[in-house]
Amino acid sequence: MSAPIEPDDRPVEEAASQAADSTPALPEPILPEPVRQRIMALAAAALPGLPNDEIPVVLRRVARFAPNRRARLGGREIAAQLTADPLFRQRIGARIVAEAGDLGAAVTGGVAPAAADPVEVAALAYLARPDGWRELIDAAGDVVRADADSAALADRIRAAEQRATRAEHDRAVARVEADKLRDELARVREELGQLREEARATAKALREAQAAQKRASDLLATEKGRAARVALDHEAEVRRMRARLADAEATAATGKQAAKDARAVDDARLWLLLETIGQAATGLRRELALGPTDKLPADFVADASADRPGAPERSRARAQDTDDPGRLDQLLALPRAHLIVDGYNVTKRGFADMSLEQQRKRLITGLGGIAAQTGDEVTVVFDGAERVHGLPPAPRGVRVLFSRKGTTADELIRQLVRAEPPGRPLVVVSSDREVADGVRRHGAYPMGADSLLRRLARS
Repeated sequence: MSAPIEPDDRPVEEAASQAADSTPALPEPILPEPVRQRIMALAAAALPGLPNDEIPVVLRRVARFAPNRRARLGGREIAAQLTADPLFRQRIGARIVAEAGDLGAAVTGGVAPAAADPVEVAALAYLARPDGWRELIDAAGDVVRADADSAALADRIRAAEQRATRAEHDRAVARVEADKLRDELARVREELGQLREEARATAKALREAQAAQKRASDLLATEKGRAARVALDHEAEVRRMRARLADAEATAATGKQAAKDARAVDDARLWLLLETIGQAATGLRRELALGPTDKLPADFVADASADRPGAPERSRARAQDTDDPGRLDQLLALPRAHLIVDGYNVTKRGFADMSLEQQRKRLITGLGGIAAQTGDEVTVVFDGAERVHGLPPAPRGVRVLFSRKGTTADELIRQLVRAEPPGRPLVVVSSDREVADGVRRHGAYPMGADSLLRRLARS
């Protein structure tokens, strides 16, 4: 195949202009479907080879499609430009004809080689439009229609042969079925004779069974009288058992009342013990002069986190702790619980398709709902070399912390856990195994990120 020929814009434009002025406008021919498909394939393949300024604006996007998608997705736009833009058709036709080699040269001369594919000749004639190009397209259409008629005739012949074969097969099957039916009829007649003999034997057995039934009826009447006497004896026994049951119920009621009185004594003792403990706690608070505080342990960690040395970065393995949101609800129901959340560990697992700002906003909003529902203290920690500006105000009950440069959110979470007094319920949500193992050693309850995500989805 010869190398592509770069068209010269000026001669092509002059030729197109002269052709438009000298040739009366004729309607576009109706192309056979194979010819139209071939024109689309040739134009789509040659489209990227044109300079960008020679490609119409509406086809520049199509030229960037993959080769296997260009004709399928951009065929309508290419066909419209080939029909409406003679200059574009002449430019791309010149390139396609040049790439066709000898066949393109023959078609440009108005000659259709005898051995050439008529569809290919018609497609090249439509693009190059030499003298007599409409006749070449009509000839290709005749050949295509003749091929289609031949294929249809061959299909009808094959269908007739198949119907004849099926008819012969059906006749053979019918003969076999007739033989089977004759054999079946003989067998049925034989079985009918046997059934008649069996019917006579059954009638005799029925008469004998009726006589046996009469004897059984007489025996049943005798047994019914005996059963009536036994039933009377059972009713007397039931009356005696009911009397004993009434005595047992009275004894049980007396036992229940005694147990209730004993429980009331235990409840009074327990109330007195709790009252004593409460008064002792009040006296101890008064003796130690402990008043309400406006800061919690996590607030001191948040104030001092900038002065703590950074912790070396460690590998983050996925924690294998439970991700059951029901377990998380149980922990958050403990009195004075403190929920600490590894922020980005949760958001990148649940909202990875959002920006970091949207991730933080969604998580903080959800945690605000949990804080409002449970009344627990909630702290969320994010990694960050410096505090993020423009962060919306945190909801009531939610503390938002960012690690300073040189420290990580993991280290800040460990500081928050170490700052809490022993015995306080601490729940740390992170799927980082190192974080989970570290906080567990300090008495906190580690939970996976999925447990919080499911809890937020349920809210």
